[in-house]
Amino acid sequence: MTTESVGKPPRFTSTFLATAAFACFAYSVLALLLMHVLRPDYAPASHMISEYALGRYGWVMTTCFLAMGCGCVMLLLGLARSGPGSVVAWAGTFLLGVPSIGLVVSAFFPMDRPGTPSTPTGEIHNNSFFVNVVSIILVTVLLSVGFWNHPRWRTYRRTAVTLSALVVIAFVLQFLTLHRGMPYGLTNRFFFAVLSAWFFAISIRLRAVSRE
Repeated sequence: MTTESVGKPPRFTSTFLATAAFACFAYSVLALLLMHVLRPDYAPASHMISEYALGRYGWVMTTCFLAMGCGCVMLLLGLARSGPGSVVAWAGTFLLGVPSIGLVVSAFFPMDRPGTPSTPTGEIHNNSFFVNVVSIILVTVLLSVGFWNHPRWRTYRRTAVTLSALVVIAFVLQFLTLHRGMPYGLTNRFFFAVLSAWFFAISIRLRAVSRE
């Protein structure tokens, strides 16, 4: 060990990981907003956000999924270092590994075009979507429970529970509208918006906790 390295903080601190997670989630939101500008021919009410991965500007939506997956990885590592130490919180933390991988799968296996025959690639995307959604809902619930009695996370528990409840409500709305003629595209975007709010909030709180 050199003299210069003595006293230096770890390179990948919880603060760094929380900031990196926030940046990844911010990029994913901006990328999705950009797709609404690049593809005005896609009516939001009748098109899922995954459809933006098809066509000329599909790479932008692909990076959106990849950024969100990277954000989940950063959040997982940060919570593993500075999150609540309960069994429930640990379960929620490591369950973040599922969407971390699943979002990468969604990025590289785009959905089928609506009205076209089903393909293995499209099936993989659809299955990945449901696995990601279910695992993320479990993550939000488990972490909300884990935050409840932890001294450093206790002040965040109401926010965590509120956002977790909104994520569940958004999922129910998405499930109930997955039918032709229903505004499934809007509920899909609502779910993405609520989930992004949860990611932003927990990233900000992780950064605050790690700096205390």
